[in-house]
Amino acid sequence: MTSLRYGCALLALFMASPALAQAPSQEALADLVRAQAAEIAELRARLDRLEGQQAATASLTAQPAPVQAVPVTAVASLPAPPVPASPVTVQEPGVVTEWGNGLPTFRSADGFYSFKPRGRILADVSSTFGSDHDARNITTTGMRALRMGLEGGVGPHLFYQFEADFSENEVDVVTAFIGWRDRINASVDYDVRVGHLFNDRSFEGATGSDSTPFLERTVVSTAIIPQRGFYGMGVMPRVFWKSGHASLNVSGDRIDGAQGSGDSRTILGRVHYNPIKTPRGVLHLGAWGFDEELAAGASGVLTRNTVIGGRFNGALRVTSGTVVGGTGTTGYGLELGGYRGPLWVMGEFGQRHASLDAGRPDFVTDAWSLSGGWFLTGELPPYSARIGSFSQPKVLRPVFEGGPGALEVTARYEHLEFSGIPGAADGSAVTLGANWYLNTFTRFQLNGIHWRTENTAGAYAGEDDGQTVSGRIAVTF
Repeated sequence: MTSLRYGCALLALFMASPALAQAPSQEALADLVRAQAAEIAELRARLDRLEGQQAATASLTAQPAPVQAVPVTAVASLPAPPVPASPVTVQEPGVVTEWGNGLPTFRSADGFYSFKPRGRILADVSSTFGSDHDARNITTTGMRALRMGLEGGVGPHLFYQFEADFSENEVDVVTAFIGWRDRINASVDYDVRVGHLFNDRSFEGATGSDSTPFLERTVVSTAIIPQRGFYGMGVMPRVFWKSGHASLNVSGDRIDGAQGSGDSRTILGRVHYNPIKTPRGVLHLGAWGFDEELAAGASGVLTRNTVIGGRFNGALRVTSGTVVGGTGTTGYGLELGGYRGPLWVMGEFGQRHASLDAGRPDFVTDAWSLSGGWFLTGELPPYSARIGSFSQPKVLRPVFEGGPGALEVTARYEHLEFSGIPGAADGSAVTLGANWYLNTFTRFQLNGIHWRTENTAGAYAGEDDGQTVSGRIAVTF
C-alpha cells in the first residue's frame, strides 16, 4: 500500500507537468499548486479509506499537506517569496576549555570565571658513594613532590589557589590563599594574597621546586630561612613595575592545627630590579631580609640539618647538633646575576643570626653559591622578570612535536658554615648537571655532586667527602 501511495503522488505531479512547462504566471501557478494539493489529498484519503484508517482521512482532508516536489525548471525564473525578518540568536557555549601545559583551563563564556587544576610529580633516585662512613653510602628513591591543587579567578580582580602535597608518605597543605589584583596605572600593578603563602626570599628560594635548574635549591635558600620554613599563614602585598617588583610578608606559623600557644611572628621583604632588560638579556639585582620572633610558648629548638649532597640521603647533612633556647632569627641576602642569550649565571649570599637566651652569642649561619647554565639548543633561560625567579622554559622544538627538546648543562658551587655554637660545622659542594626538557612541563634531570662536610657533632663528626649521583623525572601541570 505504501508503494501505491507514492505512485499516486508521482502520477499527480506527472499530470501537472505539462501545465507547469508553459511557465504560467505566478497567480496561475498558485492556483495550479492548490489544485494539485487537493488532488493529492483526495488520493490519500481514498487510500486511507481502503486501509480502514478513517481517523487519518479526516485529518488529511481538513489540513492538506503542501507540495514539496516542484520541478526546478518551472520555478527557476520566479521571484523568491518574501521571508519575514526574524532576529538570529547565536547561543554561546557555557564553558570554554583551553588546553595548555598538559591540563585544561575552564572559563565561562564571558570570561568572568576561570578554573584550572594543578599538579606536580617529581620522582627522584639518589646514590652516594666514597664516604668514609658506610652508612652514608646508600641508594634511595623518593617523591620530591607529589602535588595536586587548583587555581581560579572571579572577574578581573579576585583569584585563588590551593595545593596539597602527598610526598614522603605525608599529606601537607602547601599553598592556599585568596588574592586581589589591580592596576595602579599603565606601568604599575599590584596584588595582595592572604592565606598559607610561599616565601618570596632569595632567587632560588622564590623558585618553585619544579622549576629549579638543579635537583635541590642552593644552601642560601635552604639555610638562610625563618625557623618556620618556606611557608607561613599571613598576608603578602606585592607591587610590580616594568623593571622589578617588591613584596612584604607578615605571617605566623605554618598550618598545623595547634592552637594551644600563640604563633611566632615573621616579617619578610624582598625586592628585585632589572637595570638592563632586553629581549635576549637581563641583569638581575636582588635583596631580601626577614625578622622572626619566636613565640614565648615555642620550644625554641634551632637545630639545623641542612642538605648538602641530596635530599634523599638523611645521613648526608651539615648538622649543627642540638641547639635550644632560641628567641628569634634574623636573616638577609643579596642576589646578582642575569643571562645573555642561552647562557645564565646567578650568585647569592646570605647570613642568618639566631638569637639565644641567657646572654649566649648568636647562632650564625653563612652561605653563598655561584650557579650557571647554558641551553645547548638555543632556548633562553626561563627567567621571570615579573617576580625575579626561574619558571618553566619555553622549548623551541618539543619532543612531542618531532623536535629534540631543550638540552641544558649546569654547574654550581655552594658553601655553608655554622658558627657561634659548640656544634660548629661547614660544608661545600660542586655540582655538574644536565637537564633535558621534552616540552615546557616535562623534564629529565641528572646531577653529579662532589660534596664535603666537617661536622663537630652527631654520628658523622669529622671531615668527610664523597660523591652523589641523583636523577629526576618531573612533570608539572
